[in-house]
Amino acid sequence: MNDDLNVMDAYSRRIIRVVQEVGPAVVSISGAMVSQRGEQEGSGSGVIVAPDGYVLTNAHVVHGSRGILVGIGSGQTYEAVTVGEDHDSDLPVVRVSASGLPSARLGDSDSIQVGQAVIAIGNPLGLQTTVSAGIVSALGRSLRSMTGRLIENIIQTDAALNPGSSGGALVDTLGNLVGINTAIIQYAQGICFSIPIDTAKWVTAALIRDGKVRRGYMGLIGHPVKLGRPLANRLKQERGMLVAGIDPEGPAARAGVREGDAVISLGGKPTPDIDSIHRILTGDAVGKPMALEALRGDAFVEMNVAPVERRPED
Repeated sequence: MNDDLNVMDAYSRRIIRVVQEVGPAVVSISGAMVSQRGEQEGSGSGVIVAPDGYVLTNAHVVHGSRGILVGIGSGQTYEAVTVGEDHDSDLPVVRVSASGLPSARLGDSDSIQVGQAVIAIGNPLGLQTTVSAGIVSALGRSLRSMTGRLIENIIQTDAALNPGSSGGALVDTLGNLVGINTAIIQYAQGICFSIPIDTAKWVTAALIRDGKVRRGYMGLIGHPVKLGRPLANRLKQERGMLVAGIDPEGPAARAGVREGDAVISLGGKPTPDIDSIHRILTGDAVGKPMALEALRGDAFVEMNVAPVERRPED
């Protein structure tokens, strides 16, 4: 019994220490949201990731806001500007004009394991440093973003999140920031999701450097289609991506892709669905010809497609 008490006491002390270290870097974010219903007050949480005022949160927290306000633990409130938003990952960077701010230490989300203890810290509804603890329930989950693209490698935890905790911190027991809390499933207890910090690192760097994240665009929409058994065995994949719509001015159309084609591979990688194509179309793919293989009727066709940079409206 004493051993169990000692373990629990050590765990409690560790959580207290982490909250003391990281809590000051977790902020509240509010702003007037403009929608079809008029102007409404929106709120969420954020994490200061650099002492000179860079803050990570969720894109759905700040998108469309007028006059973003960031409140820190000392009671000060700062006006913030949006450095850039990436709706495909639900991550923006906002900045306040201040220096010497408390900031979170970035960890390594690739190193976390299922069953590992984690702590969620947020400022829901302006309630400073609201803390919950739990474990990593699963890794490698996917969530659909505001744009319809999949956010990959999502961390699932059972650390309770409340409305207004979006954009808050998920940290390990050493106080390292391993995720940005993003979503809960309503009516499902203990199912909460966080964007891994390794994703946030490169998105943040791109937004600070360029104000945007570059991604490739081919001008296709489609859905999975099952391949016949002989073909599936030959290709070692069961599905292709059936082209259901095509931008007539897009790179795919210019390369000769047609509606009804079943795209089998792009750049040498299998394409069983549209999400697999999105994974291939990173910023590095822009302007570089890529081999596209498709099934057209009973015949295989090969084309070279050079993706262009995706525009916000694409």
